[in-house]
Amino acid sequence: MLNLAAQDVERMVRFEVLGAEGLQGKTGKRKARASAVNWEQIERKVQTSEKAYQRPILRKKIEEIARYYLQCRDDGAMPAIPGAVLLTTDQPVNFQAQGNPFVGLVQLPADSDVLRVLDGQHRLLALAALLHSPDFDPAERAAARTLQVPAILFPELPSPTIVEMFVTINSKHTRLNPSLLFSLKGRQLYSDPRDARIHDVIRKLNDAEGSPLKGQIKMLGVGPGKVAQAGLAQELRAALGDIEASHANAAWFPGFMQNLEKVYLNYFRHVATLFPEAWNSKRHSIQSLIALRAFIQASQVVFPRAFELGSSPPAALRELMEPWGTALGSARFETAGAWRAKAAGGGKESTRRLARELIDNLADPQ
Repeated sequence: MLNLAAQDVERMVRFEVLGAEGLQGKTGKRKARASAVNWEQIERKVQTSEKAYQRPILRKKIEEIARYYLQCRDDGAMPAIPGAVLLTTDQPVNFQAQGNPFVGLVQLPADSDVLRVLDGQHRLLALAALLHSPDFDPAERAAARTLQVPAILFPELPSPTIVEMFVTINSKHTRLNPSLLFSLKGRQLYSDPRDARIHDVIRKLNDAEGSPLKGQIKMLGVGPGKVAQAGLAQELRAALGDIEASHANAAWFPGFMQNLEKVYLNYFRHVATLFPEAWNSKRHSIQSLIALRAFIQASQVVFPRAFELGSSPPAALRELMEPWGTALGSARFETAGAWRAKAAGGGKESTRRLARELIDNLADPQ
């Protein structure tokens, strides 16, 4: 346990989040002018990295904590950070006891950005907002820089241990979103090759230009997307497991796995062309989690048939799927019509039923 000054936190802590977007949530022009937070300063502080473990920063949460700090200022008491924050560093730390073996001075590395936040990043970023608040005069800002920040420091821990601690803390207390847990598990915590590939497939579907699902998936459990990453990942894992169990020795299987992201991107592109009326319609449920899981579930039959048909899997894929546009049509996904009528039995049953319809209506090339 140690105490840091706010100015030390500002100099020594690096804020790094997983994914391509550092801050989540928008601040409109009117709201930005009224905000006590200097968002340009905060945006410069938050870095993004595929090796990070923190989820993107929530602007709303920063605003709320910053308002709490300012309320403390107005009440005449500069705030202590609510609860100790958890910090890590991969560099050695020297502790010099002062009489009592448990009390002394901690000598931290002199470099900037040597500390990472394991828990408490919103509290510390709100403190940074306080230090740069346009509502503070120079004397108040100077006083804020001396605020004491209680912290627990974990030095020289290996990266997998830090990530596992992060997952444990958040899954037990704040119920970390399953989508973020999946990305951490696949890419960092255990480096599971299958989960890592699944993560890449879903990210491709959500990020690629020309993807019919661009921006529709709630990656890492946050963002504007409407479909949970974890649900798609669960279905993909099951589908790939079934394909591997039945076709691991097929000549086409290594190439299929090597080009997994491209294969599923092309698959959903063709799905979108088969249901043009439904795909971008608010009256249809074709982009719901249930429907997308059904398309993934059906893919465990579609892809082996396409690859086994001959020399051009993309052409075979289009030929196999062509009847879907007429046999099911956009009407099958109309929310107030066939979709609702066939939704009995819950999500899993609805997914299974739709997947079976898709498989039953594949073409039978001669």
